[in-house]
Amino acid sequence: MITLSDIQSANTRIASYVRRTETVRNHTLSQRLSANVYLKLELFQKTGSFKPRAAFSKMLRLSEEERQRGAVAVSGGNFAQGAAYAGHALGVHTTVFMPAFTPKNYVEATQAYGAQVELTPDIQAAFDAAEDYKTRGRIFLHPYDDSDVMAGDGTIGLEVLEDVPQATDVIISVGGGGLMSGITLAVKSLKPDTRVWTVETEGADSLGRALQAGQVVRIQPTSLARTLGAPYVAADALTIAQQHVAQHILVSDREAYEAQRFLLERAKILPELSAAATLAAAYKLQSNFTGDSHLVLILCGGNVSLDDLAMYKSKFE
Repeated sequence: MITLSDIQSANTRIASYVRRTETVRNHTLSQRLSANVYLKLELFQKTGSFKPRAAFSKMLRLSEEERQRGAVAVSGGNFAQGAAYAGHALGVHTTVFMPAFTPKNYVEATQAYGAQVELTPDIQAAFDAAEDYKTRGRIFLHPYDDSDVMAGDGTIGLEVLEDVPQATDVIISVGGGGLMSGITLAVKSLKPDTRVWTVETEGADSLGRALQAGQVVRIQPTSLARTLGAPYVAADALTIAQQHVAQHILVSDREAYEAQRFLLERAKILPELSAAATLAAAYKLQSNFTGDSHLVLILCGGNVSLDDLAMYKSKFE
């Protein structure tokens, strides 16, 4: 299990390679939710999501001999770009296995950052292929179930509390649990009274099902929020959620889309469904907030294509 010290070390390690993104108060959402609402704009991170923090945190810990062997990663989109970008910056040859349903814009961006992309039938096949490469000597960059990855993700929590030291509540979306684990441990270590709330979309509820079962379970993701589509949640993430999360919320793809559209039209930003889900969760949790609440929504990514938007509009409107 990572500690605050691990997160602080990762923060020092990656500082010169990643952007320190803003956390801004949003007037419209503050009025709408009758609380002070802030947006952590991690969708403006290099590559369009928080994933470079994780990739650099891991790659910078590799020895020169390990870097020469090259790295292999698995991703449905965002970690692929983060790993490719980090690999290019550090001179590490990186191969990324991506499921065949991955949107074209994710694949092209990953290749543009310098990685070799291999498509597989589904996400489980991608993990299997990466494990095979690992047995042949390549360094496996797990997208979320890794202590260095979680520590890199946790640097977001440090920034949130620097910008909003009065934060009372934080809402985090969950895929495999790396982001949630890092931010939660950073926030709860520095400000224990801050409540952490988590959210998943229906069909990408690996944490929700694990919390119900009391153990990690495997799922076949079906949600349109593809970047939440992890086949299982990390064991450490489940433990952290059990110990520190105030409540876990499930929202529909439609609710995430409606929140996405609102953020585009009123806040002038375009997050992914996985990030917009935090606003959808805030609506469901509104009775827990007051005018004295300081609520931070983690907008973890913004890699949305025009084709995605057209499909969402066609499906939901």
